Parts: sequence; structure tokens; C-alpha cells
Amino acid sequence: MTSSAVPDPAALSPRLPSPVQELADDRFARRGLRLLLKRDDLIHPELIGNKWRKLAPNLRAAGGRTLVTFGGAYSNHLRATAAAGRLLGLPTIGVVRGQELAGRPLNPSLARCAADGMRLHFVERSVYRRKAEPETLAAVLRAAGAEDAYVVPEGGSNALAVRGCTALGRELGDRADVVAVACGTGGTLAGLAAGLPAGRRALGIPVLKGGFLTAAVQTLQEEAFGARRGSWSLDERFHFGGYARTAPELDAFAEDFTARHGIAVERHYVAKLLYGLAALAEEGAFPRGTTIAAVVTGRPFPAGP
Repeated sequence: MTSSAVPDPAALSPRLPSPVQELADDRFARRGLRLLLKRDDLIHPELIGNKWRKLAPNLRAAGGRTLVTFGGAYSNHLRATAAAGRLLGLPTIGVVRGQELAGRPLNPSLARCAADGMRLHFVERSVYRRKAEPETLAAVLRAAGAEDAYVVPEGGSNALAVRGCTALGRELGDRADVVAVACGTGGTLAGLAAGLPAGRRALGIPVLKGGFLTAAVQTLQEEAFGARRGSWSLDERFHFGGYARTAPELDAFAEDFTARHGIAVERHYVAKLLYGLAALAEEGAFPRGTTIAAVVTGRPFPAGP
């Protein structure tokens, strides 16, 4: 396949800039706060939220080559990459953490990837942890038959993706004092903070535990811009045990939010973000008069393939 045979992602008619919606929520209003939702979940039916912003520049850079990327068994990034491959006619390979999953029935998330044409390649967890090492990556690509492929890192976060996410900050402009986003690999926060105007700040709510994201976000900004950019910080208290982990209080919060506002809440990222913001508001973390924008980076995927 030549690059001329691959349409530009813009041909998929993304809804950009994504809408901004103000919510009347007493948990914020009684503290003198305004809550906005930056509805990146409405950018595209299948390439949702930060997945569009991070994937689009990498899809252009792939130039028609096979796209290889990485993720766990429930990775939204794998799902979005597989969908992009189907929509743009681009071959995709997903390197999946967990050799023990090979040969088992696919869960709904991986079944959707396969239905969209993604070839799944399962690797041992010990190998997966070393995937950024050049020798390990080369061995994985050889085993997957993808030596000439275009590689996108786990979560889609690289310098191209970070620069793509600066548009998120520019779209918000002066609409909010604080812009908050759930973080997995940190690429969206890195770009968002760089794109915000002076005097505005970005807040990241990590969904994984481990305390590694501050260094990761700074490294991504250095790779994309040569130095740290913008005002940003992380609050690591709301991961509920780690990625894909939940708790009854988080589920109850998400269900209540949907009942109040009619917006389905994705559990792995968005629920933790909104829960964290409500908790911070209750703690008095934001001065009265603050406008907070929460970036809705995804929505629940349908269960079936």
C-alpha cells in the first residue's frame, strides 16, 4: 500500500473543536465553582477523545505502513487504533500484554480489535515491560512479522501525539481557569498544558498507581518541545487501585452522575477524573469563582464485537 492510497484522517470528518458544555452540579456550585465538560468524546464515533488527537498525527506519519502498537487486554488505545485501521485501510498489529491470553476466547475489547482487522500478537509480561528497549522491541517486531512497521507506543503517547494535543488547550482558550484530564501515559496532559494560555493551569488525575507520571510527562514535553511547558500538576489519590480497578463508591458516583446529567460515564478514566474533581471541590482545593473544565476523553465502548 502506498501513502497515496491512505486518506488523511481529516477525511473522517472529526468534530473539531469539540463542544464545551456547562453543567449545573450543586457539588461544585455550592463552592462557588463552575463546571464545564470538554466533550472530546464527541469528536468521532470510533476515534474518541484523546485517541483522535494522539492518533491522527501518527496515522499521517505512518504513510501507509502497517501500524504496530501496544496495550493490555482492555486497552482503549488498541480499540481506537484498530478502528482507525479499518476506517483508513491501514493494516494494524496489536502487541498485547500477557502470553497466557493466547489461545483463549477473546474478551469483548480484543474481539472488537480483531473484528476491525487488527492482528493480535501476545507477549510475555516480562517482555512487555521491556518493550521500550531497542533490542526487545526489534525482537517483538520480528516475531510479529512487522520489521518495517510504523510503531506507536503504548497509549499513543509520543512527541507527535503531544504536539497534537496542544490543540486541546488552544480550543479551551480563556474558557476555564483549570483544565483537568485523566492520565494514563501522560501524553494528553503534556500537550494540553503546553497549549493552554498563560495564567491557566492543567491538572492530571492518574488512573494508574505508581507515582511515575510526573517524570513521564516532563520527558514527553522535553521530547516534543525541548523543555517543560505550561503550568501543570498531578493528584495521584484517585486511581482506585490502578488501571481498570474500580470500587463500589466509584461505580455509585458514575451512576449518579449519569442520572443527574444524562451523560454515560466511562469507568477507567472519566469516572476517576470526575470523582477526583468532586472530592477536590469538597476539600476546598479551588478558590471560589474558579471555572473548571473536565476533559471527557472517552465513553463506554459497546460490549460486543
